[in-house]
Amino acid sequence: MSLDRSIFREYDIRGTVPDQLNEEVAWRLGYACGEYFKKAGRKKAIVGRDNRLTGQELHQALLSGLTCMEIDVIDIGIVITPAFYYALHYLDIDAGVMLTASHNPAEYNGLKVALGPGTIHGAEIQELADLAEMAPTPRHYHLHSHDGKTSVQKMDIIPKYLDMLLSKIMLGPRKLKVAVDCGNGTTSLFAVPFLERLGCEVIPLYCESDGRFPNHHPDPTIRANLTDLQRVVVENKADVGLAFDGDGDRLGVVDNEGEMLFGDMLMILFWREILAKHPGADALIEVKCSQVLVDEVKRMGGKPQFWKTGHSLMKARMREINALFAGEMSGHMYFADEFYGFDDALYAAGRLLRILSHYSPGVTLADEVRKLPKYYSTAETRVHCPDDVKFKAVADLVKHFQKTHEVITVDGVRVLFPNGWGVIRASNTQPEIVTRCEGTTPESLQEICQVIKNALLTVGKVQDFSWLY
Repeated sequence: MSLDRSIFREYDIRGTVPDQLNEEVAWRLGYACGEYFKKAGRKKAIVGRDNRLTGQELHQALLSGLTCMEIDVIDIGIVITPAFYYALHYLDIDAGVMLTASHNPAEYNGLKVALGPGTIHGAEIQELADLAEMAPTPRHYHLHSHDGKTSVQKMDIIPKYLDMLLSKIMLGPRKLKVAVDCGNGTTSLFAVPFLERLGCEVIPLYCESDGRFPNHHPDPTIRANLTDLQRVVVENKADVGLAFDGDGDRLGVVDNEGEMLFGDMLMILFWREILAKHPGADALIEVKCSQVLVDEVKRMGGKPQFWKTGHSLMKARMREINALFAGEMSGHMYFADEFYGFDDALYAAGRLLRILSHYSPGVTLADEVRKLPKYYSTAETRVHCPDDVKFKAVADLVKHFQKTHEVITVDGVRVLFPNGWGVIRASNTQPEIVTRCEGTTPESLQEICQVIKNALLTVGKVQDFSWLY
């Protein structure tokens, strides 16, 4: 059987079920992971899955493939990805597979593969693809004993995981009313009890686990997915609205006035708390983030460094420089000052609530955001560009802008203007080019957008510019 190589992305494996990812593919991936783990000297692995309807059959096939390679498995069942990461730490097992497609629509599923201190990415995933292509044809996809050479042990990690979170977050004196939208994703099983145990009054929205995602895709970065949460926050006079993606590693936030907070604005609040305790700390910043974040980190005594988009890449860089915190526009937040350095949306929510619970009476999240300098930006926008074209197109654009502008090229190109910036980068997971622009005034934003548009058209040969208007 030939595998669809397009499911092997930069940071994970992801495809539609059953045309790209079915039981046979899941078995082959389990077999390949087992071989990959054994080459690295690992004999045990942890396996978890999210709440997608296709998860059960793929999960069984994955386990069967792993045990065929004589890997002992601890099966932690339906969990959010951060609980999977915590299980690796708690059980001191540094190999595992999480069956999830994160925020993708219900017809998708996929795998995140952990080995060593983080999840594999890039060339490592392509090596796994090679192993999967060479895997034998399975006789069946169901778990069996393999002559007693391997074992599958079931474990409920959630009680220990939630106890760990609660031990690390203690709220201040202010009682908080919190609206929460889980988008019917896996976080539906855990978010409300966690927030209630923190002492919050919780208003749940779409917190029934349903792998069909009947109300909206569990992606908190898309404005349309937050409209109901915005309404509920305002109607109930909540202090904040929290939204979670499908597997619980990304956080979306709505302030008390119903306004969506982008990830970079949220990071400013976190950096205030962290830099007060760790002055001079290195601050990893994704290239798509606002200049407001860069300037505020500098003002507070931090040392901003731009870095590449992607959870695997960001966490690897954090380990290299011993960074205390990093984040992404997508809502991934990585705390290593008081936490383990992996992206956990429940923990990030707890950190935000801790900040809010120490505000003086009458002070709101919206008030604090309004104090920040006001810049004008487009949303992060994706325009179609084929996989076999996008990287060359961006490389050509880098060369083009290097001739005329100061640029940052750590991930695509961030073009610096006297009154703003524009970013162009190739998506590592989709056939798309990602763009975002920011200006100090509406007029400067429009001027920057026009420069970026002209370059995309004449140099990058990209045609779809509806996002600019």
